[in-house]
Amino acid sequence: MAKKNNNEKRGSENSFELNDIPGIGEVTLKKLKDEGIINIKTLALYPISKLIESGIGEKTAVKIVKVAQEMENLGFKSAEIIWEKRKNMKKIHSGSFNLDELLGGGFEPGALTELFGEYRTGKTQLTHQLSVNVQLPYENGGLEGNALYIDTEGTFRPERIIQMADSIDMDYNQVLRNITIGRAYNSNHQVLLISEAPKIIEEKNIKLVIVDSIITHFRSEYVGRGTLANRQQVLNSHIHDLLRLTESYDELAVVITNQVSAKPDVFYGNPLIHTGGNIVAHGATIRIYLRKGKGEQRVARVVDAPHLPEEEAIFSITEEGIKD
Repeated sequence: MAKKNNNEKRGSENSFELNDIPGIGEVTLKKLKDEGIINIKTLALYPISKLIESGIGEKTAVKIVKVAQEMENLGFKSAEIIWEKRKNMKKIHSGSFNLDELLGGGFEPGALTELFGEYRTGKTQLTHQLSVNVQLPYENGGLEGNALYIDTEGTFRPERIIQMADSIDMDYNQVLRNITIGRAYNSNHQVLLISEAPKIIEEKNIKLVIVDSIITHFRSEYVGRGTLANRQQVLNSHIHDLLRLTESYDELAVVITNQVSAKPDVFYGNPLIHTGGNIVAHGATIRIYLRKGKGEQRVARVVDAPHLPEEEAIFSITEEGIKD
């Protein structure tokens, strides 16, 4: 029963349903749900142009979005209100207190966090650990919620989840049941899975969405400079779909992993740069660069965040998971 009540709070804070909005009949309601719009707050944040593309008339789209925005009070508000919300925000424990301190307390709901680095720097390990830790009680560094994991590279391993759950005395069978996996086989499928995510989020008390990795299919399918503009346009829309999820639910974190490439014209300093260009860089709220340290050690550096200094922290990848 507790979970049901929790789910009821995850959508719009008022008690209204989509079909309470004038202009939303059965046909329009079906089109909205096909787009992944299942509550008023999601509708209030949805681009009118995308509603029109889904087959909803322009006048209807403008009208229903305006009403939804009014119902959700999406106008101006005092900075003090925002501060009160952030002051009481619960975050997800990474497994490493050093890394948590670097991030101001852990991985943040309401934000899109990008982890980028070379292979074997801990990106996928961190996403596995977060999928476990998000299920912990609030007082133990969790959000008392579940995880939705979009796997684009075929690297999700339940065996690793079992090791991590065992190390903190969690029932690994229950932990595995609380992680919903979506295997994306191409970029279109990846975009589709995220568009369908709101249904899963509502049904399964999802409080963490992971895309590991964001760029794999886009790099392999859009080859050559002639395809770059189209790739970036699709990727931009995909990133904003993820950002909209963080805004649509009061306690939802989104974490994406990203790859790096080498710039051949760099002779001094680090030639590695994240892939996806400025689209990904501007879309991510918090950006963390990971690199290898000594042995099992890894180094995390905050590259960009609106509230964090550019500093580093050391953590370790052990058999039990992410540790100091």
